[in-house]
Order: sequence, then structure tokens, then C-alpha cells
Amino acid sequence: MNDYPRMISETNLIQPVPRRIRGYFADQVVFDTTSAIYVWEWSNYPQYYIPVGDVNVDLLVDEVQETHHTRGTYLYQGFKVADRERPAAAKTYTDNSLEGLAGMVRFEWDALDSWFEEDEQIFVHPRSPYARVDAIRSTRTVRVELEGVVLAESTSPVMVYETGLPTRYYLNRTDVNFEHLLHNDTVSECPYKGTTGDYWSVQIGGVVHPDLAWSYTFPTRQLLPITGLVAFYSEKVDTFLDGVELPRAVTHFFPSPAGDAAHE
Repeated sequence: MNDYPRMISETNLIQPVPRRIRGYFADQVVFDTTSAIYVWEWSNYPQYYIPVGDVNVDLLVDEVQETHHTRGTYLYQGFKVADRERPAAAKTYTDNSLEGLAGMVRFEWDALDSWFEEDEQIFVHPRSPYARVDAIRSTRTVRVELEGVVLAESTSPVMVYETGLPTRYYLNRTDVNFEHLLHNDTVSECPYKGTTGDYWSVQIGGVVHPDLAWSYTFPTRQLLPITGLVAFYSEKVDTFLDGVELPRAVTHFFPSPAGDAAHE
């Protein structure tokens, strides 16, 4: 198998994973492999498929057998460790599957307590080998407004360029007008940036706009320049770069002006 994605159907690509991948449930190692594959079940990011020989099958409980219209036949399995159970946690593909999938196990991400690439914990979903995230310091002027109210203005932003997303502008807290920000308990995770430490809604004229700003207290090491800085959803606020207003972004977080957030 070469190192390039190989099409296995109209909607599925396959590629070897060059990293050690481990998964844990109830303090038990469910799998530990250096032979995982990426399978792109949709275009945004892949899923890990794990060789059954690298899985602790003693933790699996057989359930039902089903057939997927593009990937073939698989056996649904759950986890059971002591008094903890997790049904429909894994799919083990049979010989009656597409080339490259037989003998591979596809785990539901949330069924496991934790996932690791090498010795770094990862969150939400596998990182795509074709996605890139760069945090770059700048001296350009960024101003953030909502309904004409200035929420932040900075001449020292950190610009985060992430494949498939608009540029995010991370600003020093001293450049943010916290008079209009309401701290809340929202927490979100990103496979590339880590887990947020703070989230804020914005209140203007008695109206609360939920979850418009966030900050990472302990981002991944690749994104350390954004530590403690504050960013706003450019889909929901007005952003000016060097005095020029930028169009509001449209993303899968906010697919329309009235869309709901599926947080950073």
C-alpha cells in the first residue's frame, strides 16, 4: 500500500496512518496499533480503522450484523469492562467488505474515554493529514464590532489559518471590551487546537448573543501563540482588517445567518 489516498468507492478513500494510535475505555487499552488506516467517510476529515489483531477483543461484545451500502458487511460490537458497558461502540468489517476494510474495526469516537496519537491525546475526531493550522503574529489592525459597538480592537493579533475555515483573529485580552462580554460555562474541543478554557456571550442593548467569543488556556503545542487570547466568530460579528470590513463568513458552524453554533 502506498502513502497516497486510494479510492475504494465513490465516497471512501483509504490511506495508511504513519502514527501509533491507542484508545482507552474504563482504564483499559482497547487497541494499540501502528497499522491503522485512514478512511474518508466524508470529505472533511477521515476516521481511524484499526486492525482487529491489535484490538483487545476480550472487551468486545457481539451484537448484530449489518451491511453498509458502500463499505460492506460488519458486525456491531459493544464494550464491557466490569460494570461499565457501551453498546454499538465498534464495527468489525467481515470478508464481505470493500477491499482494504476486511478485518478492520471502526470505533465510534465518543464510545472511548480517550484517544492518543503517539503520546498526545487527541479530541473530537482524527486530525486530517491534509489539514493545516498555523498561528502567525501580525501588526495589522483588527477591529470587531456588533451592532456598531466595538467589542475589541488590536494592532497585535495572532492570525490562525486553518484549512477549510476563515481566518480567526486572536486578540490580547487588554484589547477586548469585556463590558459587553458575559462569561459562561460553554466548553468546546478542537482536534487541532485543544480544549477551550473560556467562552463568552455578548450582551448589547439587553439582547444576549450566545457563545460569540472564546479562548484557549492550554492549546496544543502547535498553537501556543494563541494562549489566553480571545477570538470572535466572524460569522456573527463584523470584522474590520486595516479599516476594511470583511464579509461575514459562512461555515459549517453557522451555515446561514440564523444558524446555530457547533463550536470551535
